[in-house]
Amino acid sequence: MRKYLVPFAALMAAGVALTACSSTSEAPAPARASAPAGGEATEPSNGAVGGDLALLSGTAKSNRSEANSGDWAVPNGGLAVGAARQSSQRWVQLTASRAGDLNPVVVNGAGLTLYRFDKDSNNPPTSNCNGECAQTWPPVTVASNGKIFIAGVKKSAVGTVRRADGALQITIGGWPVYRFAKDTKRGDTLGQGVGGTWFGVTPTGGKAGAPEGGQDNPGTGGVTAPPATSAVFFDDANFSDNGASQGVAVAGDGCQNLARPGVASSVAAPGSLKIWVGPDCTGRSQVINGDIADLATIDFDNAIASVRFS
Repeated sequence: MRKYLVPFAALMAAGVALTACSSTSEAPAPARASAPAGGEATEPSNGAVGGDLALLSGTAKSNRSEANSGDWAVPNGGLAVGAARQSSQRWVQLTASRAGDLNPVVVNGAGLTLYRFDKDSNNPPTSNCNGECAQTWPPVTVASNGKIFIAGVKKSAVGTVRRADGALQITIGGWPVYRFAKDTKRGDTLGQGVGGTWFGVTPTGGKAGAPEGGQDNPGTGGVTAPPATSAVFFDDANFSDNGASQGVAVAGDGCQNLARPGVASSVAAPGSLKIWVGPDCTGRSQVINGDIADLATIDFDNAIASVRFS
């Protein structure tokens, strides 16, 4: 597929109209998401609430996060210490992807595999990995006013739990999530199956690699989700930041043409939208209900030219 490096505005999962901005403009402030300990992170209707987490659709790169912050502060695994630890708390990325033989599995913004622990609980969410355990399995934590970028993981699956040391740990499907300190590069899954209790975590909180009765594409079929207000189209599948990406946001009620048609292989959208293969919303079309990790699964790979949000 074609690759272009073009900047675009950070597109939020907030229920407000957004407009694209240039690479030199400042991204608008994201809507905040209330994240009570152990519960689902939800978006309040009254917009920004100080001290709460912000849930944003897309990746850290597509939202133009600062270099060496968040997951990028520890790109080669291990423990975050000193200034890197503080910087790492600014944001966390949760992306449905594949790593080794695990597909799907959630990875962070550095491409490192995320895990769940059988001795934890998801009802209520409880983390039982502390002390030496947490040295080997660093918990995925975030500041109370930090950001969570999601692609391929539903907002309803994301929450937090307060750890014994007071840190706020991310949960997926209620399960606290961790990294494995010995995973040092993108695609490593050295923690899979350790002790018979550690497994990669799926986008719903399940065990990666374990049969779960089939994997339906979450972006099609079923009840239509509320309309999205923005979408990020990635040139590569699995919301990969290896290629370029482009954002589109609500701008009136009409059809919107993509700046670079026919190059998208995955899409992150916090709701439903309709996609077309032709410009000006013409030709073959389909309604999608949120994120799609591989547009080839619905026969729209490298095909989308225009969209409509309502």
